[in-house]
Amino acid sequence: MKLRLFVGLVLACVFSTHSDASDQLPNILLILADDVGVEPIGAYGGESWPTPHIDSLAGTGAKFHHCYSMPVCHPTRVCLLTGRYPFRLNSGWGSFPVDHEKLTIANLLRDRGYRTAVAGKWQLGLMRNDPQQPERMGFDEWSVFGWHEGARYHNPMIYQNGKVRGDTTGTYGPDLYVEFLAEFMQRCQRDEQPFFAFYSMALAHDVTDDLDTQVPYVPGLNRWMDYGEMVVSMDDMVGKILKTLERQGQRENTLILFTGDNGTAARSKLRHISGRKYEYEKVFSMRNGQQIPGGKGTLMDIGTHVPLLASWPGRISPGTTIDSLVDFSDWLPTLAEVAGTEPEWSHDGHSFLSAATEQRNTSARKFAFAESSRGSAWVRNQCYKLYADGRFFDVCNDPNERSELRELSAQQQVTRQELQSQLQSLMLPKKFLSR
Repeated sequence: MKLRLFVGLVLACVFSTHSDASDQLPNILLILADDVGVEPIGAYGGESWPTPHIDSLAGTGAKFHHCYSMPVCHPTRVCLLTGRYPFRLNSGWGSFPVDHEKLTIANLLRDRGYRTAVAGKWQLGLMRNDPQQPERMGFDEWSVFGWHEGARYHNPMIYQNGKVRGDTTGTYGPDLYVEFLAEFMQRCQRDEQPFFAFYSMALAHDVTDDLDTQVPYVPGLNRWMDYGEMVVSMDDMVGKILKTLERQGQRENTLILFTGDNGTAARSKLRHISGRKYEYEKVFSMRNGQQIPGGKGTLMDIGTHVPLLASWPGRISPGTTIDSLVDFSDWLPTLAEVAGTEPEWSHDGHSFLSAATEQRNTSARKFAFAESSRGSAWVRNQCYKLYADGRFFDVCNDPNERSELRELSAQQQVTRQELQSQLQSLMLPKKFLSR
């Protein structure tokens, strides 16, 4: 009898402690736009398309001026989830190393007591070959389109919790992804459990180009959405999910983060011609009075400079601007700190939480890093960029990298030496080091 009473008291303490911890944990909504650099976003000077809902996150929170991604989507996602630079994982395109599946943000937060979900783009494996991969990587629920299997927008092919949805005819994929997350967040509220919702947007990436049967055009139009229409729809979806949080009364206890997986698309498909031939539009954005081409795929700023907005009522002051450096290895330690935990595995990141909540413009990160699968990489600070092959640029005054710096001032020599030291500390593979 005494033993039974003792066990009961222990269990009561355990569950009470867990409940109290969960009550204090903030919700986390991470929104990752696809093929969207800083140029289309109004808060960053974008003038081509209205983005009022995204801009509102800057107005109610913090805007980071120096966030850098990889130049294309897959390595960015690998880096975001693990906190490790892609070259360390040697992950092939559209895949994820099995031995690292437990070492992700989602698993870390799930172990902390969060319920986790992802909706939209996955791209870390083909769902038809491995429909349970998201669960192993830490997501309790998922609703993702069949990458290289079907449509992501109109009449989408969606794998939801391991099975293909059969009710998507006549629907618009982005609406379904938002609805899925809205229902997920509502269930978490009902069960008094904190959530990590990863909205990995389909927008504003153009349609799949390697299917035998082409995906549907926009209803009523003889084409797919152009880039500007996708940006407007992207902002629309952000607005819907923000309204959902407000309607559910969860906005005050939710950290919202908005970013992009790489620079703005250089071109976008409009129509199918025949076979693998398409009609394309070149993508340009007006930003602060200048016309800027999309640069996805390049290691220049137009390919790697992405937005980072953070809004958290009561914790982040409205209208804060941050000049601290951020790269995509930083998401893991940042979200871990938000959740009051830390990863047990080695990583390359530095938390940017204090930069946002304490309005600091200094951090532990002295350089940002990006790499290309084509065998190039760089380290940089806010104004200078050093490539692994030795090229050195002043990107504040020469963002298009037209003139390599050769005759250096004394301060530039010091900066170059500092970046060279950081570069050497990474121990990059030899493929990155040759011109």
